Amino acid sequence: MILARAEQVSRRYGDVLALDRVDLEVHPGELVGLLGPNGAGKSTLINLLVGLRRPTAGRVELLGGDPRDPATRRQLGVTPQETGLPGTLRVGEVVDFVSAHFPDPVPRSELLDRFGLTDLVRRQTGGLSGGQRRRLAVALAFVGRPRLVVLDEPTTGLDVEARRTLWEAIRSFHADGGTVLLSSHYLEEVEALAQRVVVIGRGRVLADDTVDAVRSFVGVRRVSLLADDLPPLPGVVATEHVEGRTHLLTTDADQLIRDLVTAGVAFRELEVRPTSLEEAFLAITAAVEPATAQPTTV
Repeated sequence: MILARAEQVSRRYGDVLALDRVDLEVHPGELVGLLGPNGAGKSTLINLLVGLRRPTAGRVELLGGDPRDPATRRQLGVTPQETGLPGTLRVGEVVDFVSAHFPDPVPRSELLDRFGLTDLVRRQTGGLSGGQRRRLAVALAFVGRPRLVVLDEPTTGLDVEARRTLWEAIRSFHADGGTVLLSSHYLEEVEALAQRVVVIGRGRVLADDTVDAVRSFVGVRRVSLLADDLPPLPGVVATEHVEGRTHLLTTDADQLIRDLVTAGVAFRELEVRPTSLEEAFLAITAAVEPATAQPTTV
């Protein structure tokens, strides 16, 4: 059984086409990373899958039923990009309130320990830091022992330690057979957690495969070197200058090095290696994102 499915889904907001004939399937036991820049359509797709919005065209299915059916959503855990918590309730009270909606919730102490919230059990949510509130919001998605958890930018605002704690909780849920759809702009997060990566740009699916396959898909290599002056070079996807070194992303590293020699460039400390997921992501989106385009939140 497919836990979440979008078939040729489009969504318009007035004249803005947020999603353009998107296909996506999430199968049991998967941990899928959803990547894309602001305005790519990630949050819109998530809102359709969890029943918060209706598609303009196409079909969406959740856990074998209609995402807008409350009975279907009972097996779903969600942390949206924006969350609000009643400021006067204590952390433990919020967990108890949400737990009361499920027949077999995760015990409060177990949930708080899993997400590093035990010491905050008696704190009012209004007195929590932004990162602490975010951790609580994510923890609440797991209260009802869901079959599928959908997390939209779950670690926004978290420090490194809190992010690692959250990663371990997500990994533990997945290792126990849980299914996760994770949207994030932290590319290292998706690289660390996901088995499968779906890249969205300008409302379309640009790639859907493993992390390694996404890198292979664009065939980009990173050429790093020290050089005083570089002329324009063909085949360079992107250029970065970091701490005196120049990093060139190219689809043909061998040809780039030949071009450097032919152009008489004096370079040293040459290094060639495969791209990171971030570099692959930039190369994929560069093909569809206009160079002068400004991000639009959708």
